[in-house]
Amino acid sequence: MIYQNACPTDLRMSHAFYTITSMNPILSQPTLAEIVRSTTLLEMARLSERLGAQVTLASETFQHTGSFKFRAAYNLARNVPHNKIITASSGNYGQALAYACQLLGKQAIVVMPQNSAQVKIDAVREYGAQVDLIDVNVVSRAARVAQLAQEHPDAYVASAYDDPLVIQGNASLGVELARVTPAFEFILAPVGGGGLSSGIISGLRASGSATPVIGAEPLLGNDAARSLRAGEIVVNAREPQTIADGARTMSIGKHNWAILRDGIHSIVEVPEEQIAQAVRWLFTYANLKAEPTGALPIGALLTQPEFFRGRRVCCVISGGNVGAGVYAKILTGVHSTI
Repeated sequence: MIYQNACPTDLRMSHAFYTITSMNPILSQPTLAEIVRSTTLLEMARLSERLGAQVTLASETFQHTGSFKFRAAYNLARNVPHNKIITASSGNYGQALAYACQLLGKQAIVVMPQNSAQVKIDAVREYGAQVDLIDVNVVSRAARVAQLAQEHPDAYVASAYDDPLVIQGNASLGVELARVTPAFEFILAPVGGGGLSSGIISGLRASGSATPVIGAEPLLGNDAARSLRAGEIVVNAREPQTIADGARTMSIGKHNWAILRDGIHSIVEVPEEQIAQAVRWLFTYANLKAEPTGALPIGALLTQPEFFRGRRVCCVISGGNVGAGVYAKILTGVHSTI
């Protein structure tokens, strides 16, 4: 069952709508509410039967640039006064920021690991951004961004997750989910740097909803879960080489941690095989293409089936940007970290 159209707002606007005038640039730019696509809510009986829970998918795969990241990127790009923005990204935030800057007449520079999915590298370039590829074993993303910031002192350095404007943009999804009736017992969301989960929690709170949010994190990059246990931010020794490339962060962001340390119900640490199985099950039982990071909530249900059995849960499928070669390997069971 489909609850909502992926794009209830008429976005077939003329290009002139996005043109920035020198007289009053903000008024000529669409707001986030005007341009974002509402999430697509799907109930799939076969998937629910297999998982033993009443599962609703909140799919952001149909969002602009194929992931929830557009919510954050557009909100940030629209609200900073800078005409040049530098960021680091495995791909989804880079694509989203590139497209947001294209719409707003700004310039984006995106630092990406050289082993990022080629489909994501190509997309960032096609949206008009400058791509700066690095070997993360030689120089970290943060170090390269710092170098570029010195070269471009007029630029805004944007985190893909650790920024109040990012959280605010992602909160729009929490607001949407708070409107669903009856309310879910749990909302499951992928956790990398924490921008999505903290945003959803913020949006739920702003809407007066007390629905608990559970994070789904790769076991190979479980710094968020370790942080919750330690009561402070724990940093990975190196970039996690999980198949869920969108969750290859070094640690939870400080702004995100301020929300998650008390606001998140718990975090499920998902092994690699359950992540891959989740991608396959979404393909087989929901006819939905999801990238490994986006499939993490389904992986959480596969990892802890007893806890979720019979419960009404919403799984946020955060994106669908996965290269054909990698996707084929996962579907056929020949997957590996990249």
